Amino acid sequence: MSALHALTLAALDDTELPLAQFKGRLLLVVNVASECGLTQQYIGLQALYEQYQARGLSVLGVPCNQFGKQEPGSAAEIQNFCTERFGVTFPLTEKLQVNGPDNHPLYRLLAGEGAEFPGDITWNFEKFLVDGQGRVLARFSPRTEPSDPQLVQAIEEALAAHSH
Repeated sequence: MSALHALTLAALDDTELPLAQFKGRLLLVVNVASECGLTQQYIGLQALYEQYQARGLSVLGVPCNQFGKQEPGSAAEIQNFCTERFGVTFPLTEKLQVNGPDNHPLYRLLAGEGAEFPGDITWNFEKFLVDGQGRVLARFSPRTEPSDPQLVQAIEEALAAHSH
């Protein structure tokens, strides 16, 4: 099992969220925030999830308060916001640190030293596309909309490669 799939995170509702459940599935990991100019991207992320879920795509939202303190809420507040405002049904983790010395091991794997696309997370809604073996295939800037042709093409190609 990959180091990524060996991790277990806590979900926003405090249940366990083992990443092993995404083994063999394409995973889009996105650090999210409720009070960001990019928060509308939840709509596009949910649309991607609904469109490709049956073909093997999962989306994982990772709330983070490290950028402009744009995720100040409690777990319940974040969950309610995502569900009520944007109809989010994909899993959300507890709030995590994505940068700095206390960053979560998930983000050390995604963007740390020796990663495929290393470097600090620049802002909310940065996206990592991870294949079913836990390899990072692509990294997209926060400003890359979920509907962006490059992102959609990367998802399509990864799903096509997986189905052969």
